[in-house]
Amino acid sequence: MALATRTDRRPSMAKTVWDSTVGKKTIMAVSGLVMLLYLVVHMYGNLKIFFGPGTFNGYAHWLRTLGEPFLHYEWGLWIVRAALVVAVVAHIVCAYQLSRRDLRARPVGYVHRKARTSYATRTMRWGGVILALFIVWHILDFTTLTVNRNAEPGHPYQNVEATFHTWYGDVIYIVAMLALGLHVRHGFWSAAQTIGAGSATRDRALKITANVLAVVLTAGFIAVPVGVMTGIVN
Repeated sequence: MALATRTDRRPSMAKTVWDSTVGKKTIMAVSGLVMLLYLVVHMYGNLKIFFGPGTFNGYAHWLRTLGEPFLHYEWGLWIVRAALVVAVVAHIVCAYQLSRRDLRARPVGYVHRKARTSYATRTMRWGGVILALFIVWHILDFTTLTVNRNAEPGHPYQNVEATFHTWYGDVIYIVAMLALGLHVRHGFWSAAQTIGAGSATRDRALKITANVLAVVLTAGFIAVPVGVMTGIVN
C-alpha cells in the first residue's frame, strides 16, 4: 500500500507578511521612513546651491566618489539609488494593493463619500500620484537631462539654473513639493502608528514632529527655485 505524500507546504514568512494587510502597512511605513531620511539629506545637499557653483558642483562630484577607495567611482551612488528604487516600488505597490483591497471590502460606494473618506486619505492618494509622476520628471530633468533643453552635462549648478529659469519647471517643482509636504505630514503620523510608536503620551510630540518635517522639507526644497527666480542663485 503506497503511502500518501504530503504536498502542501506552509507559506514562507515573507509571503505571509506580504499578503497580510498589516504586513503591507508595515512595508509602507518602513519604506516611507527610508525615503524620508533620504529627503532630509537631499534637501540639505540642495541648499548648498546658495554657496555658489563651486560648492554645489563639488558636492555633486563628492556624491559620485562616495565610498572611495573601498568602492569604485559612482558605486556608492548607485547603491543608494538601488535602495531608493526598492523603497519607492515597495511603497507604491503596497499602497495600490491596499487601496484595491479597501475597495473590494466595500464595493458599494458611500452615499456621503466626503463624510466617510477622510481628508488625509484623499491627500495621501492623490499626493502619491503627483509625487510618482514628479519622480519620473525629476529623473528626466536632472539625471538624464532629457527634458532640460539648456543642460550642460557635468555642471549641476548650471542645470538647476536652466530648469528654474523656465516657468513650467518652477510650477512642476513647487506643486510637487507642496504635495510632498502634505504627504510627509500624514505619512509620518501614519507610519508611527503602524510601527507602534504612537501612544497617549507621545501622540502630541509625533504630530508636532510630522508638522515640522513637512514645513522644513517643503520650505527647503522650494527655496531653490525661488532663489533662482529672484536672482539670489545666479
